[in-house]
Order: sequence, then structure tokens, then C-alpha cells
Amino acid sequence: MDAMQQHMIDSYRAAQHGEAPPPLPGRHDWEVVREARDARRFEAVIEGRPANRRWRTALRERLTRRMPGILGRSGSPARPVGPGPSGPSGV
Repeated sequence: MDAMQQHMIDSYRAAQHGEAPPPLPGRHDWEVVREARDARRFEAVIEGRPANRRWRTALRERLTRRMPGILGRSGSPARPVGPGPSGPSGV
């Protein structure tokens, strides 16, 4: 049974009991995502960490901490040294 079928059954039961029907599936999804983000930021502030780091920045910091030679100073992946895939003559 998918979410829409369950919603139809719940709506029918609510109508039989004279209650308000439940909200449509997915109606409050973005609200839940925002609340989870706000809760994560609040916990970060309580723990003394920066609250509004981007996920890319956090990932880059973790990578550079665990594997310092992987990323160059600019934050972009380091280019391999040596001949390219076509060989040393570049042909």
C-alpha cells in the first residue's frame, strides 16, 4: 500500500467518525526539513561549533584533516604529476 492509498483509508475513517481528514502526503515535508536543519544548527551553537557551515566546507575540512595530501592549497583536488594518458610525447 502506498502513501496515497493509506491517506484515502485514513480520510474515510475520519469522515466516518466526524473528524477532520489528515493532511495530504508530503504536505509538511519541507517544514520537517527546515526544523531538522534548525535543530542541527542549535545543537552546534550549544556545543560551541559554527552553526552555518556549508556541507561542502565541512566535507573539505574533514578530508584535509584525515588526508592532508589529497587537496591542494586552493581546496581543489591536486593534479597528477607526470605524463598524461597519451604518453610522454603528448601525441
